[in-house]
Amino acid sequence: MARRTALTILLIILVMASAVTAASAPITFFGLGHVTSIASSKDATGTATAVAQVDTVMAAVAFDINGKVVKATIDNAQTKVNYDKNMQITSDTTAPQKTKVELEEGYGMARVSSIKLEWFQQIQNFADWMVGKDITEIKALKVKVRDASHTNVPDVPELTSLVTITIQDYIAAVEDAWKNAVAVKPGAVRMGLGQTISIAKSKSATDKAAASAQVDDTMVAALFDNRARVVESIIDTAQTKVAFDTTGKVKSDKTAENKTKKELKEGYGMAAASSLKLEWYQQIENFEAWMVGKKVKDIMTMKLKDNEPDVPELTSMVTVTVQDYIAALVEAYKHAK
Repeated sequence: MARRTALTILLIILVMASAVTAASAPITFFGLGHVTSIASSKDATGTATAVAQVDTVMAAVAFDINGKVVKATIDNAQTKVNYDKNMQITSDTTAPQKTKVELEEGYGMARVSSIKLEWFQQIQNFADWMVGKDITEIKALKVKVRDASHTNVPDVPELTSLVTITIQDYIAAVEDAWKNAVAVKPGAVRMGLGQTISIAKSKSATDKAAASAQVDDTMVAALFDNRARVVESIIDTAQTKVAFDTTGKVKSDKTAENKTKKELKEGYGMAAASSLKLEWYQQIENFEAWMVGKKVKDIMTMKLKDNEPDVPELTSMVTVTVQDYIAALVEAYKHAK
């Protein structure tokens, strides 16, 4: 047993040493990945009220020239909209919505965890393990079934004492980040992930319409240089809806793919109503490009009119409101590593 423990410790040391080397490699590609599900939403029953739940996993990942992970940050927005027996919203639609990382000890995993670690600690351990590996290696991770709710738990010596959460969606988000990765200019030294989440557009049932929940999750992954300037930013919004029927049962397809605004592209349908005749993804790409090379403090103080950019170089390219994108960028910078 002692020999086995020593070998496990040696493996962890070797993995950590490899990660340190990989983390110092220049960042060549950068991506934002995400996976959104409404599968945990619940119908109203005789003994329980309805709940809309939107789970959005997001991953900001930097890769080297060989496609190996240099830095990774993963988070999960597990956002709920609660209803009473009359399908009236009981959640505070104006309250700030926090991700699992932001909740830290408030998420409450440590007390029921066999390794006594919170979710934010376990996900950081998992992200650190990815450093130095490419997507093929990450997807090949050996997993085991812990219980009915945890069917993809890491089953390798260097992770068994560090990660007991199920990880299939986190791997899928990292793979999505790689598939959508863009080439970046040299100079990035820090990477961050920020978000703003709102349930304000959710609706209670009325005499004319059934209840519907809406979770707007704005995500910004960003790279920064050593002078707090943006090297690259990727912005997206998961605007996810959960519709109910008049009896309080979930009407939306729980198994359907939930696309972000960027993934919808022309399907989002903004161009027809836009004075610029540009879709959301085109306008947001213009805004991303404008931010490159600018300091975060200058972006924070940019001139706005009705929360739309009011600077000459953007007025003909961006008419969407940008306050949430700026707020998420600031958060990304605040937590950048």
